Amino acid sequence: MARCTKEEALATRNRLLDAAEHVFAEKGVSRTSLHDIAEAAGVSRGAIYWHFKNKADLFNAMMERTTLPLEDALHQIGDDPELDPLHELQRAILDTMRKITLDERTRRVFEVATLKVEYVDELLAVKARHLQCYVEGVGQMERSLREAALRRGAPLRVSLSMAAQGLHALVVGLIHSWLLAPQAFELVGVAEMALGVYLAGLGLVPAPEQQAAPAP
Repeated sequence: MARCTKEEALATRNRLLDAAEHVFAEKGVSRTSLHDIAEAAGVSRGAIYWHFKNKADLFNAMMERTTLPLEDALHQIGDDPELDPLHELQRAILDTMRKITLDERTRRVFEVATLKVEYVDELLAVKARHLQCYVEGVGQMERSLREAALRRGAPLRVSLSMAAQGLHALVVGLIHSWLLAPQAFELVGVAEMALGVYLAGLGLVPAPEQQAAPAP
């Protein structure tokens, strides 16, 4: 039997990830078996083990396919010294909110990760991945807030760690609340307002060159 090409292998991998998204969303992660995913993808269970070590590995790959570009946007803050890190941080957060509301796959993956996963024994690697994302996200927020405060020549009104933890909790809380009740509020608009109020409370305001001109 001829071996499949790299293109065919990649197509099978993506088909499995697509199937996992839908089955996880329907049944929850802990109640989904690898057989369920293979059946939904129209492949053998052996095909899963060719691409993934176990269900947790498959889950994390599903998450990374969607969230990696969003995480990269945070990591790139500060690369361009001409850009205000505060505006770049706000932009990265609001772009994430916008994608959750407009892109069906992104919304489904965040819903699975937020509402449909339990940290049972077979999914401890999923918990480890979530913890890693949390630590890296808070760390990037600390770096951005520190740089923003330095550029403004004014210290934050609370400790850097507390400011970053609070910002992270604000972002995660907004996403969680919206996924529970999408009709209750407009995610991007509320997030933009809440971010502005929170950052102003820390003593951070837009850089003078980026403030809106006064009305005539």
